[in-house]
Amino acid sequence: MTIVPPEDTAPAAAPTDRGVGPLLRAWREQRRVSQLELALRADSSARHISFIETGRSRPSEEMVLRLAEHLDVPVRERNALLMAAGHAPHYPETPLDDPALDALRTGMEQLIQGYEPYPALVVDAMYDVHAANRGILMLLDGIPEHLLTPPLNAMRLTLHPQGLAPRIRNLREWRGHLLAQMDRQIALRRSDRLRRLYEEVAAYPVVEEGPQPGTAEPAASVPYFALPLQVEHEGRVLSFVSSISTFNTPMDVTVSELAIETFLPADPATVKYLRSLLP
Repeated sequence: MTIVPPEDTAPAAAPTDRGVGPLLRAWREQRRVSQLELALRADSSARHISFIETGRSRPSEEMVLRLAEHLDVPVRERNALLMAAGHAPHYPETPLDDPALDALRTGMEQLIQGYEPYPALVVDAMYDVHAANRGILMLLDGIPEHLLTPPLNAMRLTLHPQGLAPRIRNLREWRGHLLAQMDRQIALRRSDRLRRLYEEVAAYPVVEEGPQPGTAEPAASVPYFALPLQVEHEGRVLSFVSSISTFNTPMDVTVSELAIETFLPADPATVKYLRSLLP
C-alpha cells in the first residue's frame, strides 16, 4: 500500500488564548514536576518559572523551547506554547505528500515491505493508516468495505465488531492494551480528537465469537515474552507481538506524529504459516 498524506488527521493544538503561563503550568503539573525541579533542569530559577506561570514574565523563544524540552511536550504543542508566548512557530508542518518528504516516504515504504511476510504499517497520531504491507492486508481480508474507506483507522479496524475484533481470540486483553495505549497518548498530547476516537472505540460492543469448528488452538506451551495478538486467519490462530518505532528528535510536526508498528511472530507456527502464504 502506498503512503498517503493525512486528511486533516492531526490533533488540534492547545489553545493559545490562555497565555503561555497557564499552559506551561498545566504541562508541569501533568508531568508531576515542581517549579524548583524544572528550574534546575532548565538552568533557571524557581522564581523565574513562577513569574512565567503567573504572567509576570514573558519567556523568550529559547526559554519556551527549553522548558518544553524538559517537560517532554510534543512538537505540535511546543508550537502552541510559542504562539501563546507571542512567538512564531518553530517547527514546520510539512504535508506528507510534499516532495521534501519523498525520501522519508520511500524509506518507510521500503522498511515495511522489507518486513514481509510479517505485518507492518505506518500510522499517525490519530492512528490513521498511511501505509501497510501485504502482511497487514492479509489480516484485513474480508473486512467490510465501509471500514476500509480511506483514511483507514487502525483502532476502528481492530476494535469494530465488524472489523478484526471477532477474529481476535484474546480480544479483552488486546482491547485493554489498546485502550490503555490511547489513554497514555491522550495524556501526552491532550488531543480532543484523540479523546473522541477513544470514546468511540471504547463504546464498541465486545464481540467474542470463540473458536470456529476446525480452528487450531494457539500453542499454549509457547512462553510469550509480551502480550500477544492472537488473531484467527483461515482456520489458523496466528500470534504476534507488536513494536512501535518513532523518529528520533523530529524537527517537523508531521514527522513527529508518524509511527511504524511492526508485528513480530510470537511462535514458530506463525512464522511457518506466513512464510508459506507470502513467499
